[in-house]
Amino acid sequence: QVQLVESGGGLVQPGGSLRLSCVVSGIIFSQYGMGWYRQAPGKQRELVAAITQRGITNYPTSVKGRFTISRDNAKNTIYLQIKSLKPEDTAVYYCMNQPIPSWSWGQGAQVTVSS
Repeated sequence: QVQLVESGGGLVQPGGSLRLSCVVSGIIFSQYGMGWYRQAPGKQRELVAAITQRGITNYPTSVKGRFTISRDNAKNTIYLQIKSLKPEDTAVYYCMNQPIPSWSWGQGAQVTVSS
């Protein structure tokens, strides 16, 4: 059974930075593309970063230049580095396999951007 455990969230001031981590267990991690999603209150969950098995990354225009996804196959972990945080980045952040999500969602990591 696949388990996803996100961590690294918290309360950050606008303009600050944060790094989220997601540890994946139960599968051969290196064989899967991965992504980060977020869900803000009252909004649908959206994909904000993706990385293929070979490390090719992709971002929506809305976060390009501020979000960086990376992976460490030796640690079964993906990361999301976020800089220049904005209040509209406030959301619960989740990791999931890509390109077609098929696992159970983890508990997510709450990111709150506020002064």
